[in-house]
Amino acid sequence: MDEMKGAGVGDVARDPRAETAVAAARAAGAVARGYFGTGVRIEWKGEGAARSPVTIADREAEQAARMVISGRFPGHGFLGEEFGETGSRTTRWILDPIDGTANFIRGIPFFGALVALEEDGVITAAATYNPIFDEMAWALRGGGAFRNGEAIRVSSLADLAAALVVHSSAGEFVRRGVGGPHGLNRLLRRVGRDRGFGDYYGYVLVAAGQAEAMLDPYAAPWDLAAPKLLVEEAGGRFTSLGGNDSIYERGAVATNGSLHEAVLELIRPE
Repeated sequence: MDEMKGAGVGDVARDPRAETAVAAARAAGAVARGYFGTGVRIEWKGEGAARSPVTIADREAEQAARMVISGRFPGHGFLGEEFGETGSRTTRWILDPIDGTANFIRGIPFFGALVALEEDGVITAAATYNPIFDEMAWALRGGGAFRNGEAIRVSSLADLAAALVVHSSAGEFVRRGVGGPHGLNRLLRRVGRDRGFGDYYGYVLVAAGQAEAMLDPYAAPWDLAAPKLLVEEAGGRFTSLGGNDSIYERGAVATNGSLHEAVLELIRPE
């Protein structure tokens, strides 16, 4: 894999789990890139607040990722956004073929293919790939985090007043009542700057030291699995909104570690 050549990571670069995560993310991304800007028909899945858009690109991208993985690890299971849960739950790949479908369908290039391997409840390998920017980030548990072949690391900033916080949707925090009616506002009044990049990209910014915190009020495991490992292997901290080590609580906070407790405290309900 080109992303791994010359990265200076020794045997980690040849780990078949990391290589497969990268290959599957690239395959899914290639499908999404082919459909990007073509005006694909939009469908809707779910109901109420959980209602979200889906396209043929999402489905074909997940199929492409599954094909890559199945060819290398035929005994592994899957948990995917479009085709659900199949096979083993002990060793399975968690897939979001297009994280940021709402951006994708509007021609906004901030979306990515997310692939993560979960073994006995622990994320051990992961990749995120933006096919428009050709930006590949990947991580291996115990082996570090990388973006386009370069090691990445969270920032060392410990001053909340100077921090950059990114979030998926301020409106979603209000609609879902996360942190009570004023939780997000309490945090944003204390930080240096905030941006609403959303989706996987916010987590990559934290992992690369370009932002200090990313918050998501509502997300599925396939949205969080790959970013969790990326942030942790870059030296940061990733928890649920309640501070638990989980991707199954429908919300997440990722930080550089130094500011994690302060961020959690400010978004807790009064």
